[in-house]
Amino acid sequence: MSNDLDSETFLASPQLRARDGDLFNIDAALTEEERAVRDSVRAFVDKKVLPIIGQAYVDGRFPRELIAEMGENGYFGANLPEEYGCAGLNNVMYGLIMQELERGDSGVRSFASVQGALVMYPIYAFGSEEQKTHWLPQMAKGTTIGCFGLTEPDYGSNPGGMITRARLQTDGTWMLNGAKMWITNGSTAHVAVVWAKTEDGDDEGSSIRGFLVPTDSKGFTAKDAKGKLSLRASDTSELVFDNVHLPADAILPKSGGLKSPLMCLTQARYGISWGVLGAAIACYEEALSFGKNRVMFGKPIAGFQIQQVRLADMITEIVKGQLLSLHLGRMKDAGTFTPQQVSMAKRNNVDIATDIAREARRLLGAVGILAEYGSMRHMANLESVYTYEGTHDMHSLIIGQAVTGLGAFK
Repeated sequence: MSNDLDSETFLASPQLRARDGDLFNIDAALTEEERAVRDSVRAFVDKKVLPIIGQAYVDGRFPRELIAEMGENGYFGANLPEEYGCAGLNNVMYGLIMQELERGDSGVRSFASVQGALVMYPIYAFGSEEQKTHWLPQMAKGTTIGCFGLTEPDYGSNPGGMITRARLQTDGTWMLNGAKMWITNGSTAHVAVVWAKTEDGDDEGSSIRGFLVPTDSKGFTAKDAKGKLSLRASDTSELVFDNVHLPADAILPKSGGLKSPLMCLTQARYGISWGVLGAAIACYEEALSFGKNRVMFGKPIAGFQIQQVRLADMITEIVKGQLLSLHLGRMKDAGTFTPQQVSMAKRNNVDIATDIAREARRLLGAVGILAEYGSMRHMANLESVYTYEGTHDMHSLIIGQAVTGLGAFK
């Protein structure tokens, strides 16, 4: 008797058949509420994002018309407490929101990620009660937009070398000078969370503190980056602070040292590990649909071995990435995760998503370069995600230090 499973048996078996593209039945590992959240965001992306995002990318325009509904739907700071006007969802639901938003476009997910993980989170974690009750409800609604200023023109992977300074004045106020680079939402934001060195710490005579800087402050300017070939449906800016005078209560009182902004980056990197899976899913589904409908040499190209290997590799890596982020999300909800685990998830999932986008573009052939298809847009976007929130190589060193106990950064 043969142990081989023939195609007829496979197709007849509900346990083995791929259900709605979920070849590994990831849905079974999600709660009913988690699936409902994912499906509602998926419907929003299908209806509101996908019809406009290709042209927005070509035009180099972030679709600001989406902000109000994203706020109404609770996408901003979704895993922060309800008492501050947020959705109070668990971290897996937050991750699924990021996944579906990036299935639309990395720029849309980046907007929500910066708003929630890099602006709302530090206000929640390091802010005073007055700062939290003032800023978080309006940011959750999307009526106030924020940006996060850590990276500088000469200090990317080494944020501790920053030269932006906040100097305490005799009257208790602050004077801010310096510049930040590659700032998502920079020209859209109403307030910036800016990290600067002060003179009250022991880190080479300085301490890194967070400040809330209204973008209409005198001496604050934001200039959009020009000539981007990636993340074109996203605002990316340089921020300059020229003697920006800030009140005494602009400082985030619980912030201190490089650990504070790195905690924010850990939150954002977690969301990215989910988000890029959305881009990968979009590319895989596009390649699968195209392959089943594109006829060459008398049959659909999905029937050729070389394309089936491509598709098999794509779905396998997507499943592995989903399991990685899902387990990480469960640990995050339990409070048992580590930043090194987040680095592993971000590093792995961005890497496989980048490969999937490239292979999907190749399967599409000539039409893959057109804006009406998403794979090349995702491919270009993912090259930026590969670099930001800690480059692929820096996350490699974080993991290397975790397993060897030896630092290799210097």
